[in-house]
Amino acid sequence: MQDIIAGFLRFQAEVFPSRKQLFKELATSQTPKALFISCSDSRMVPELVTQREPGDLFVIRNAGNIVPSFGPEPGGVSATVEFAVSALKVSDIVICGHSDCGAMKAIATCACLDTMPAVKNWLRYSDAARMINEAKPHADERSRVDGMVRENVIAQLNNLRTHPSVALALAQGKLNLHGWVYDIGSGSIEALDMETNAFVPLASHPSARKPDGA
Repeated sequence: MQDIIAGFLRFQAEVFPSRKQLFKELATSQTPKALFISCSDSRMVPELVTQREPGDLFVIRNAGNIVPSFGPEPGGVSATVEFAVSALKVSDIVICGHSDCGAMKAIATCACLDTMPAVKNWLRYSDAARMINEAKPHADERSRVDGMVRENVIAQLNNLRTHPSVALALAQGKLNLHGWVYDIGSGSIEALDMETNAFVPLASHPSARKPDGA
């Protein structure tokens, strides 16, 4: 904890003064362009990976980068999605999985989660991805986990589309959805090609060649 406190004091004394104008502008409003949904894993830091400034991303982080499908009792994720789309008018939503994801590894390897009932129940929102991944052949455990990570991103995008605010914005052409997988060891990102349902290097993905606002 002392390291965290020391970090804040260093931010307050050294970083904040040099970025004072930015934080002054952010003090009364925010206009993020994208909602970024990622895992809570400490190795995945959305702002670092995307090199974004404070105020650029509206972020949801949870175990397994999960978005429950819309239901009669919406929770915090649903409320945050709705606020991002309806109030902040974000133009893009990214769901980003990552390599060596503990949540997806637990699902892929059928790990016993009896001592973590909340985690066990939460991961049921990945049941569709689990069933699809189990139906595919895998050379080894790593391949099975990697497959689960990717299928989960696809499944959560499908869950996201059930949210009324998202469905409306998509129908009006005001919102774009993106599925990414970040590899911790190499620093690379693969993006889902919605037409082929395959993950390709982000640098060669159509969205990487599409100018902003096009």
